[in-house]
Amino acid sequence: MASSADRLAFARHLERNVDLILLAVIIFAVAGATIFVMSVTIGDWEFWADWKDRRFWPLVPVAALLVFPAGLAAAFWSRFRLPVSCTAVVLLYTLLRWVSVYLNFHLFGGYPLSFVWPSVFIPLAIIVDCTLLITRSVFLTGLIGAFLWGLLVYPANWPLLAAFHEPIMFNGEMLTTADLLGFEYIRTGLPEYVRQVERSLLRTFGDAVTPLTAVFAGFVCTLVFYVSWAVGLLLNNQAWIKKI
Repeated sequence: MASSADRLAFARHLERNVDLILLAVIIFAVAGATIFVMSVTIGDWEFWADWKDRRFWPLVPVAALLVFPAGLAAAFWSRFRLPVSCTAVVLLYTLLRWVSVYLNFHLFGGYPLSFVWPSVFIPLAIIVDCTLLITRSVFLTGLIGAFLWGLLVYPANWPLLAAFHEPIMFNGEMLTTADLLGFEYIRTGLPEYVRQVERSLLRTFGDAVTPLTAVFAGFVCTLVFYVSWAVGLLLNNQAWIKKI
């Protein structure tokens, strides 16, 4: 018959295993929910490299992706003082996105990986977490970190995106590499909002659309960070946790 010490050791071992299983389930649930939201709401800009336009892509996907990391940051910071949630969520999102791209688009669809790569968000998440770690202020993190999250998305992705803007001659016509790939790989119709980027009202501010979009994205991400943080604190309330 097992002694009290053996039963206590077994209970601790079982509790530790249950905690690890729950942690794994929560991590993949958050990452899966993030991928689902991104695919449903802003899938157009994340599926194809030639659809990463200069007006909507630096704004909408960046703001949408910040919702889950900022909400979890409120829980991790208020309870554990750990500024790691943004980097963790974005890292898991990127890993699962690469798995989805490789299995669905590359192996099943036959598209090259250089044409369906996920956007780079990990440096932006590191900036937000480092801002929270250094300043230890939610207000400054939203004002500086979240603003840089939206401002720097285009520079962070430019090393991968620049090659698609190179001009080439094809059958006597001047095209970009992205245009040629769009002709070679038949997909659904090009969205009207991507086609009309060069005719948008932003053109009245000058020839460069991207810098203005980046600054506006920074302000939007700041607002999204504050709202998501408040919602995260509300859901992290002790009363809600006790009910769960």
